[in-house]
Amino acid sequence: MIYDLAIIGGGINGCAIARDAALNGLSVVLFEKDDLASHTSSASTKLIHGGLRYLEYYEFKLVREALMERERLLAQAPHLIHPLHFVLPHRNAVRPWWMVRLGLWLYDTIGGRISLPRSRSLKPSDTLYRAPLKEPGKGFVYSDCWVDDARLVVLNGLDAARHGADIRPHSRVERAQRTGDHWMLTLADGTTAEARALVNAAGPWVAQMLRQTGVESRSSVRLVKGSHIIVPRLFEGDHAYMLQQPDGRIVFAIAYQHGLTLVGTTDESVDAPEDAKITPTEIDYLCTAVNRYFTRQTAPADIVSTYSGVRPLYDDGEAEAKAVTRDYVLELDERKPPLLSVFGGKITTARYLAQEAVHRLASVMDWAVAPVTLAAKFPGGDLPGSYEDWLAEVCARWPFLGPERAERMARAYGSLLREMLADVRCEADLGQDFGGGLTQVEVDWLCQHEWARTPEDILMRRTKIGLTAPKAAEPLRAYLTTRA
Repeated sequence: MIYDLAIIGGGINGCAIARDAALNGLSVVLFEKDDLASHTSSASTKLIHGGLRYLEYYEFKLVREALMERERLLAQAPHLIHPLHFVLPHRNAVRPWWMVRLGLWLYDTIGGRISLPRSRSLKPSDTLYRAPLKEPGKGFVYSDCWVDDARLVVLNGLDAARHGADIRPHSRVERAQRTGDHWMLTLADGTTAEARALVNAAGPWVAQMLRQTGVESRSSVRLVKGSHIIVPRLFEGDHAYMLQQPDGRIVFAIAYQHGLTLVGTTDESVDAPEDAKITPTEIDYLCTAVNRYFTRQTAPADIVSTYSGVRPLYDDGEAEAKAVTRDYVLELDERKPPLLSVFGGKITTARYLAQEAVHRLASVMDWAVAPVTLAAKFPGGDLPGSYEDWLAEVCARWPFLGPERAERMARAYGSLLREMLADVRCEADLGQDFGGGLTQVEVDWLCQHEWARTPEDILMRRTKIGLTAPKAAEPLRAYLTTRA
């Protein structure tokens, strides 16, 4: 079989392109050398946002596009994506108060009609927001959204597969070469695949993959590492803080699941994708960043977990990593068979990027395509009302899950829970309990439908249960061995 389109890279961009192409009726195969979302796309700050700080760098087009996508994603994955209030204390500010207020007004309006609350000043009555701060003076409150980034990648892949795409994690492409009117891809296991067009969405490895194809790139990639720490809760509530630092950077402190706080990110230029490891210097920087603001202090010894990702940004020549554009560049080699390479991009704008990528390929391949993902729900997103209505239904239908597990699973799977728990009538039907609320029926689902293979796939990328129940890894490993 010769596929219409082969995609190298199972991060957010690769999976979003696979989804758009498959929904357009194209035959698609996607190869990922590791698990889906196993690198950069699971190492974000978990936000669906316009990028308030990008306004400072005059990235108006990017911010507008991202804010419009934020609205679409809220409607397409209401179970996985939810609004989040951000508190922006006016300390260490590089801009005067009036200018920040003007920037927030622009943030509220540049993307057109929005459903989230508009920004406002921090009020004396905002006791929940002010209570944890050392100096609760002037500030602002604005809105963006939270997302489980790895699960969004998987949902893109799942939707693509349900529309006929062949999604192949753990399939490394060793060589890609033009052969007549198609691409010949050779995998690490010696097997081959053929396609009429190729997308290089290898993320931090995009330049390496380009060299393998023998195509000379007109663009260059800037590898920038972002690291995060997860610490015990620094404040009460389900909101977040955007903390301006004396060096002009900002650090987020976000209420995380299991009573934790997510803190990030750093911006450090690195030489290779394999440099995605947090350093003691970054840990000290992030601890100091939050200790400037919160009464409840944190130290390296308090850290529950860390993660780092290398962002493959389009190199626009900026000297400082924090100033490098977060917009994307699609580089199309139109020679038949065509090659499209993806530089940069954000979780928020992946759907739009994918739509543009497929349309650009269609222009040289004479494919008939349409913007099919503009309103298409993600798997699990067709809720019978609001998310709160869905959660109430889950709690009533499967009361033995308990409130904490019911909310976690309602968020992660949405209406897909009806398929997963179709034969579950009581707690015993959930099967083996691995700890942390993870049971056999969920593990089987993840292996059969979401390409999970290892304890890390399940505990860190599909569920995040590993953060608070690391002991689940061993019994889970034993069970996965029996399944194999």
